[in-house]
Amino acid sequence: MDTKATIKSQYYAALAMLEQAIEKCPAELWNHPEHKNRSWHIVFHALFYTCFYLSESADSYVPWEGERDEVRSLGMEEGGNIAAIEPYTKAEMLAFAQHAQAWSEKAVAALDLESESGFYWLPFNKLELQFYNIRHLQLHTGELCERLGTQAGIDIGWVGMKPKAEE
Repeated sequence: MDTKATIKSQYYAALAMLEQAIEKCPAELWNHPEHKNRSWHIVFHALFYTCFYLSESADSYVPWEGERDEVRSLGMEEGGNIAAIEPYTKAEMLAFAQHAQAWSEKAVAALDLESESGFYWLPFNKLELQFYNIRHLQLHTGELCERLGTQAGIDIGWVGMKPKAEE
């Protein structure tokens, strides 16, 4: 079994589902004022942490070119006002998703799966960090899928793995 190929496949699948959610999200749900966590913000948060935890460490993280610091945390824990922040567009988040997809391929290939996570607050190795990271990505993708399903009647198709033709 090629563990890194399996990890890449699962990043691919999770990111492909997130891309579907972005593409299918109606304009009225993208930045709905009644949602504490706006759809665009959930997408950014999920993609930011996907790329962040694919880095060797916090210090080695290289931000996506369109990244804005003020939107990293969900819930605006630092007292910010999400309504006062210009939302990312769907096109910007699709570009970020493509960046994350490419970054996951490159970063996973370079991983030493036995080494420490690289993040002092995550006391496990790089292999477990990949499970942790994919679960986080899928948690927020599921949150968006639930919102789309219940509030707009939109379904997102399941992606189980990277198609063999794309490996």
